[in-house]
Amino acid sequence: MSHAENTHPQDGRWSRRRVLGGAAGLAAAAAVLPSPAAYAAPSVPDAARWRRQAARVTITRDDWGVPHVVGESDADAVFGMMYAQAEDDFNRVEQNYLVALGRLAEAEGESAIWQDLRQRLYLDPEELKADYAKVPAWLRALMRAWADGLNYFLATHPEVRPRVLDRFEPWMPLSFSEGSIGGNIESVPLTQLQAFYEKRPVAMTDEERGPLFREPTGSNGIAIAPSHTRDGHALLLINPHTSFFFRSEQHVTSRAGLDVYGAATWGQFFIYQGFNPDTGWMHTTSGVDNVDDFAETIVTGADGKRSYRYGDALRPLTTKKVTLSYRTADGGQARRSFTTFATHRGPIVREADGKWIACALMNRPVAALEQSFLRTKTRDYAGYLRVAGLKANSSNNTVFADSKGETALLLPQFMPVRDDRFDYRKPVDGSDPATDWHGLHSLASMPQVVNPENGWLYNSNNSPWTAAGADSPHAADYPRYFDQVGENPRGPHAIRVLSARDDFTPETLIQAAFDPCLTAFARLTPGLVAAWDALPEDSGRKAKLAGPISLLRDWDHLWSAESSATSVAVFWGEALWALTSQSAADAGMSVWDYMADRATDAQRLDALESATDRLVQDFGDWQVPWGDINRYQRNDGAIVQEFSDAKPSMPVPFTSSRWGSLAAFEAKRYPGTKRYYGTSGNSFVAVVEFGPRLRAWAVTTGGTSGHPDSPHFDDQAERYAKGGLRPVYFRPEDLAGHIERRYRPGM
Repeated sequence: MSHAENTHPQDGRWSRRRVLGGAAGLAAAAAVLPSPAAYAAPSVPDAARWRRQAARVTITRDDWGVPHVVGESDADAVFGMMYAQAEDDFNRVEQNYLVALGRLAEAEGESAIWQDLRQRLYLDPEELKADYAKVPAWLRALMRAWADGLNYFLATHPEVRPRVLDRFEPWMPLSFSEGSIGGNIESVPLTQLQAFYEKRPVAMTDEERGPLFREPTGSNGIAIAPSHTRDGHALLLINPHTSFFFRSEQHVTSRAGLDVYGAATWGQFFIYQGFNPDTGWMHTTSGVDNVDDFAETIVTGADGKRSYRYGDALRPLTTKKVTLSYRTADGGQARRSFTTFATHRGPIVREADGKWIACALMNRPVAALEQSFLRTKTRDYAGYLRVAGLKANSSNNTVFADSKGETALLLPQFMPVRDDRFDYRKPVDGSDPATDWHGLHSLASMPQVVNPENGWLYNSNNSPWTAAGADSPHAADYPRYFDQVGENPRGPHAIRVLSARDDFTPETLIQAAFDPCLTAFARLTPGLVAAWDALPEDSGRKAKLAGPISLLRDWDHLWSAESSATSVAVFWGEALWALTSQSAADAGMSVWDYMADRATDAQRLDALESATDRLVQDFGDWQVPWGDINRYQRNDGAIVQEFSDAKPSMPVPFTSSRWGSLAAFEAKRYPGTKRYYGTSGNSFVAVVEFGPRLRAWAVTTGGTSGHPDSPHFDDQAERYAKGGLRPVYFRPEDLAGHIERRYRPGM
């Protein structure tokens, strides 16, 4: 990429204009290089094609800033969808593709080179280009429209300076074909990748050293059958817990039958969490095991060539040179080259105990992109299942509901068949052919829940064994690799609220999604109180902790912004977690089970003393309302923002999902702060009713725009904090009276 400046064509076709919500703010965020990149003027054929396609697209912004995109064809709709995403937050669109393409270091410097290398071990741009040449015509049209929509945005907004990607190519969506927040590739530890390729020890991070049975803290999905609703219509809760501002809320329709609403990950042309008039889907991070490490025995021959042992034979290692660019301190670009290695299982990603570790994971970009888009056009469960037959969803469970009243829970469809004698949670012996993957499971052979008799199902990133109460599948019937995580405190909470009634309405489902019970503390605090009761009466510790114990003894285990018991409990829980998590991992237990069943009285009391001391140190008293600590703050449009106690913020009553709260707000202290600020948790939350006329309600973290000067940067923040979902304008008649702006791209 050249860093020379180019002038922009001033022939009247490409005029400077301000994006809804402020492109100027975006330009400031995007222009991080000392000298801006060169932007090639579009060719005459490109410009003409873009203008023709733009003329077939209408974008209507409602009074929350949500874009309602209408195109003549699906490709036209994708063109408008991407243009609207770029208007709202081009910075995040580009960031996601810098990560996906393995080009982040070109913007952020050499520190990102290992993340890029990890990506490029699995995705080769030249291979993706070859894949693009072979995709079906319908998909090629969408991919071309994706690139055209983004390039048209850049051509009509020359004030927006990309950090690296000044032109998008149609093959690029194959690098980012699933919408999940991290993806399977993040299981590869970057420090150990660096250690392997630099041939030196590199200390693992605390996150990488996490316990073996570390549970996801992520999302909730609930589907309720007509038999358990007041009005006889299926209901769906969509409640992903992701990094804030990770997705764009959009409504995308075409005259060719596309009509889908929901959250699209920035830069992708499909709705990842959402619904159409007939079907709805919620994806939750799954606890299945479909990413495996193989410990390969390496043999170096007399000629210096390396092989790996496979049974009685030696197979040659595959080698490939990968060259990566990175930004230098002076704003230029430098390169580093790596000779990478792979076996038939996958790339070598680290070394352990003298073995080279090959990591196998799903790498089916075309099928993944097909499945991601096609499911948005399904009309019932049978159609959804046909699309799932592509078997290219590897990281997420699906909670499903449709207008026929059908409900279902599906596990990731990419599930390799393995010999259950081996424990695939740890590296298995690569020299033993029996450890190989043996094709993929059929959908029918996997745990699933379809139209359970109890009338409801859910998933909260836990195992499927409690998904529908007594109508759940049984763990004993399946290989153990279908569950790595077991139960978490949100599971019992979901079962409690779902079992409480059989007359759900959209309103009562929203109430259930924000039910304030903290089931973890309902289980944990009795042990703490008992430990205090057992102290001698003349104990100084007993006197010091009497007040906090009295507060927790009488607490109803419900979060609220006014509750000081919530503050004490959360600080205590965090301190006890730190004391016990390694022991829990060593014992092969969940941290919750270990804290409840094996934590000592001394650990429980030490943690409480530490918690109250910290509250006094930071806030002057151990009795502090939770809302004074737990805050929402959005200062700017930066992807990683800096928090400040001196800047405005608002209270959020719900806690981390770690403690059993269905509504999640993952917050912590930051450098220079005493208050907690959230960066992940509830994001796009929606409830959908599949009646004769679909109705839906939703809220998005903060707002739809990434521009601080936009009225839609933070206009939903108060609703978000209070669980106040707003009506979704799904039909043209719903949108009437709520239109802020209607326009064609570039006009």
